[in-house]
Amino acid sequence: MTRSNDPTRVPQGPSAGRSVGVAAVDPVPIYREGLSGLVQRTPGMHWAGQAINPHGALQLAEQIHPDVILVDSGLDPHGHLSKLLIAGDPALIVIALVREANRTPAFLHDAIAAGVHAAIPRSAESRRLVEGIRRAYLDRRYVDPSLATLVSAARQSASAAAVRRAQMPLSRREYQVLQLVAEGLENAGIAKVLYLSVETVRTHVKSILRKLSARDRTHAVTIAFRAGILVAQPDDGPEQRLTPGSSAPGVVEYRSR
Repeated sequence: MTRSNDPTRVPQGPSAGRSVGVAAVDPVPIYREGLSGLVQRTPGMHWAGQAINPHGALQLAEQIHPDVILVDSGLDPHGHLSKLLIAGDPALIVIALVREANRTPAFLHDAIAAGVHAAIPRSAESRRLVEGIRRAYLDRRYVDPSLATLVSAARQSASAAAVRRAQMPLSRREYQVLQLVAEGLENAGIAKVLYLSVETVRTHVKSILRKLSARDRTHAVTIAFRAGILVAQPDDGPEQRLTPGSSAPGVVEYRSR
């Protein structure tokens, strides 16, 4: 079951008896499989899809329109991805699955500033995770009790540096293009993945270079990593990349390099 992609649609409460579509963005196959199994065993929920990286997450949101997306904090340490997901669909519920390395006031500040609706430890046991998903969907706001003190600290000591990190200079499409540039794709390959013309991709690349004050594509990628716009793939999963044109209903396909 998918939702309408009407950009004028405003968030509303859940309908009685409606199944909630849950998707996940995580680089680890066995973790995604575990989430899928958990969701499919839970009454009132169904598995809507999965992605392995930020570009795949945006593609999934555009094609599948899930109700809830669980995002690995290691793939979105400054909230850039979450901000773009929410901007694309104000009714979408984005939940940060917080790794131990990201259990800090700075991360929670950035997540809240980006509009993330809920934060749950990535290591939470199944019952807590399901409860968190339900609470986030019903109330559009939920913080796991183990993270509550960090949220309070984040609100009390928000730094200028954290505010700067939460800013995203690129548009949703430019962000996707830059992700694929960093993957090593040329304009023709990017056009195939995003179903755009090569000329449109070229225009996006020019805009990216201008916004980042970059000399060339390589320089733009370097600047983006230094600024936290792009992040390195977490090192607990196999290195993977999207296959151009390989998206499928409910699942963003991938292959090992």
